[in-house]
Amino acid sequence: MTNKLEQILSTKTHQEHATATGRAVHAKMSHVFYAQNGWVGDKDIIKKLSDVSDMCELFGPLSRTEVPIAGYINGKFISRRIDRLYINHDTKSIVVLDYKTDIDKKLFYKKYTEQLTEYCALLKQIYRHYRVECKILWMNDFTLENII
Repeated sequence: MTNKLEQILSTKTHQEHATATGRAVHAKMSHVFYAQNGWVGDKDIIKKLSDVSDMCELFGPLSRTEVPIAGYINGKFISRRIDRLYINHDTKSIVVLDYKTDIDKKLFYKKYTEQLTEYCALLKQIYRHYRVECKILWMNDFTLENII
C-alpha cells in the first residue's frame, strides 16, 4: 500500500511540475518577438531560437501569441488557444507554432498531432483559400518539427 501511495504522489508531483514548467515557458515565449532592431524578450530563449532557421518570420510582426480559436469539427464544439499564429495574407499562408516542453517527444505525440490537426481544421474553416502548416517547437532541445 505504501509503494502505491508513493507512486501516486510521485506521479502527481511530476505532473504538477510539468504543468508549472509548461506555463512558465509559455509565459516567456509570449513576450519573445523579432522586430526591425532584432530580438526582444528572454535572452536565453532568444539565444536558442536564433539557432533555429525561419524563426525571425514566425516571431515577427505578422505573428500573434495565445490566439483563441473555436468552432465545430464533425459536430463537436472545439475551443483552443494557439501558442503562436503567423498569418501572411500576401502569400495566403498560415503557420501554427505549438510549444512543447516534453523531454520524451513520443510520450504524448499522438495527442499533440491530434491537437494540431484540430487547429488546422478550424483555421481552414476561416481561411478557406490559405495554406496551413502546423509545427511543434520542442523547447527541450529547440528543434522544430513540421507536423502538417
